[in-house]
Amino acid sequence: MKGSTCRHDRTVNRLAAIIWIALFGLLLFACEGKKSEEYRVGILVAFPKFSVIADTFKEEMASLGYIEGKNIFYDQQAVNIDPAGERRIVEKFVKEKVDLVFAFPTSGAVSAKAVTQGTDIPVLFAMAGIEGNNLVDSVRRPGGNITGIRYPGPDLTLKRYELLQELLPKLKRLYITYNPDYPANRGSLQILRQAVEADGGTLVENPVSNVESIGADLEKREAADDIGLDAIMMMPDNISQSSAGWSLIDGFASRHKLPVSGAGAAITDPGVVFRYGPDIPGVGRMAAPLADKILQGTKAGTIPVLSAEAYLRVNYKLVKELGLAVPASWLEMATEINR
Repeated sequence: MKGSTCRHDRTVNRLAAIIWIALFGLLLFACEGKKSEEYRVGILVAFPKFSVIADTFKEEMASLGYIEGKNIFYDQQAVNIDPAGERRIVEKFVKEKVDLVFAFPTSGAVSAKAVTQGTDIPVLFAMAGIEGNNLVDSVRRPGGNITGIRYPGPDLTLKRYELLQELLPKLKRLYITYNPDYPANRGSLQILRQAVEADGGTLVENPVSNVESIGADLEKREAADDIGLDAIMMMPDNISQSSAGWSLIDGFASRHKLPVSGAGAAITDPGVVFRYGPDIPGVGRMAAPLADKILQGTKAGTIPVLSAEAYLRVNYKLVKELGLAVPASWLEMATEINR
């Protein structure tokens, strides 16, 4: 009886071993299958200051098993907020039948969606505003063949305004200069106007179509007895945040000792008293798992849109140089303080 039991145990153990080997083989085959297939991804960088998103995206993709030059091939193209150029690039991607278009920020995402309509090529966006355009049907179900990482523009704009108020409790005249045609500005402008009006303040707006218009407005103010503003808020667009545009704003603010709140790509600009916005390199890392899902067969339009998390970076040194007190709430909330 004991020998029969031993033989039974050996049979069970042998069967269990065979099952485990089979399961391990299937798992290994699945992993190797993913790595052995080749994918082509077209990357549209529509604003050069955000090119780091492509770098961190590729790094995270590599950690997921997508090795550049081996099983994934990237075609990275860049323009500087040029809708016609964006369309040409995406048309090239479509013609080459890439497996995925990764486009950012808002302008690039809008162009990518428009050009890929009627194709089966999925679009993944990053740092794109979804307010004031038809980029997605909803956050939970973006629809079509698109998903991505949302730039929460209206939320961030309102919070920046609140942070400025903490720094300047008597803030009455807030200056913004922006490109009215830039998609990410639409929802942000609406919520900022409402907030400033509700507080009894004045939103001093300078809509522009080029950098020269920024310079002309600031020169006019400089020549006046009263420059007409108490603080400046950077808006998330291509003109004010271009190198030339920012240079004009930074110089004006420095000469008149005005606090400037940073936005978008102004990560390390020494002229801003604070920056409240997403960790831009982190956005690229957030996008990689979504790309993985899409490349493995999940329809992009069924994947919920993610929102980039915001962080506060305080330029403590500049605030003190301006003769202002750093709010205690800033120090509690800040992830980075430049002293």
